[in-house]
Amino acid sequence: MYKKIIPLIRWTLFVLLIAFLYNIFWPRHYSVQSREKQINSSFWQLSTGSHIGYTYLPSTTKETQAYPIIYLHGGPGGAITKSVIDDLQPLVNDGFNVYFYDQVGSGSSSRLSNICEYTVQRQVADLNDIINKINSGKVILIGQSWGSVLAAAYLSKYPEKIDKVIFTSPGPIYPLNNGERNLPAPDSLTLRAPLYTNKAANASSTNIRMKAITFFATRFGKKIASDKEVDEYADFLDSKAYKSALCDTSINLPNRGGSGFFASIMTYNSLLQMPDFREKIKGMNIPVLILKGQCDNQPWSATNEYLRLFPNHTFVLIQNAGHFINVEQHKTYLHAIQNFLLQ
Repeated sequence: MYKKIIPLIRWTLFVLLIAFLYNIFWPRHYSVQSREKQINSSFWQLSTGSHIGYTYLPSTTKETQAYPIIYLHGGPGGAITKSVIDDLQPLVNDGFNVYFYDQVGSGSSSRLSNICEYTVQRQVADLNDIINKINSGKVILIGQSWGSVLAAAYLSKYPEKIDKVIFTSPGPIYPLNNGERNLPAPDSLTLRAPLYTNKAANASSTNIRMKAITFFATRFGKKIASDKEVDEYADFLDSKAYKSALCDTSINLPNRGGSGFFASIMTYNSLLQMPDFREKIKGMNIPVLILKGQCDNQPWSATNEYLRLFPNHTFVLIQNAGHFINVEQHKTYLHAIQNFLLQ
């Protein structure tokens, strides 16, 4: 009897091993029903090696403002959407030239063969090369979420190239300030927590293969999946997570598309390892606008740090808006930006 059981156990373990390896290494497909088309159809070839898709909206006025605007999207690993371009298009009627670009590894921009090159430093270098290409002396930055972190990191190296900065729903600066991490917001702001969280979306969408892909990428810098597969997953995850960025969860947004998975996890991984650049930007007198939605999913401590670091700031809390302020309160969002830029 014992001799009969041993082969059965071996075969069972073998089958389980094959099933385990199949779940880890067999490519998967993720279906997203509605999806925006990539809209950045012009390209810059940067000296860093990045091939960057962008959209340029020229001023419609006779007298153009001195400095153009560059919009920095969220993520990392996010992409420019048509709605973002449409929401900020009225700025051209105020005399601004406006640029939108997909950061390397996302949207219509190139994917890197060496995923270890997805770093905050690479994103800063790309932005600097773009500013040099525009050749306007200085620029105005609008950073959304992670885009705010990128703008702050850029300021720490090239403050002389920035005229003004608008931080919208800013993400936290790393390394995290543990002394203020759980700092409560003033009661007068009446902030509200969003009904959904990114953590819940991640938990409901992940699988053992994606965990293995992330492990091999962040620990060893190795790809065990194609960009196509993991970018599909990133779009799929985005379709689950977007409600955490809204106050009104009855709003159904089309899947934005263009997400870059490796750009996301590797840039974030590098962010965790970056030297602290707070002292380099602390006390800068550059004019800054900070916008925060009442239901923003980013902690108050993150927003408060921008308020402390930049003394020449204007702060606007926007009621009944989440992390995507422009989606829920477009007019208020636009007017706050125009008032700041034209004052």
